Amino acid sequence: MPDDAATFTQKSGTKLGYTAAKQPSMVPGRRDFFTYRDLGAKDASGGAMRAQVTKAKTGMTQPTGWHYHVCESQFVYVLNGWVELEFETGEMLRCEKGDSVFIPGGLKHNELRTSDDFEIIEVSTPGEIGTVACEKPAHLG
Repeated sequence: MPDDAATFTQKSGTKLGYTAAKQPSMVPGRRDFFTYRDLGAKDASGGAMRAQVTKAKTGMTQPTGWHYHVCESQFVYVLNGWVELEFETGEMLRCEKGDSVFIPGGLKHNELRTSDDFEIIEVSTPGEIGTVACEKPAHLG
């Protein structure tokens, strides 16, 4: 039986990545009411993905406004607290501790509110992600 590690070919531009909780790498982010901790995936993956911990400074009480992200996808796992989201598909979600959501790139959505202790891990592909403000989809009224 072959050794999987021996037969695996490392993708060009990737390397081992590591970050330490005791020395977090805080980075600027999309929203000034959140803090963002880089988890080193963008550098280690050669830009193929981004991973970060997003944490509320205080609970968000005003919606972010309708927007979408220029990326292939986002995956969000809630570590603590909750966030309420609405999507152009009509779904309204309250994601709580232990919940996850996969958001395809380009899917219009609006973050409505968060708890004071809101904290998530967010992974996106590729590593660069853009945010584009847009109007509320007309079919949602």
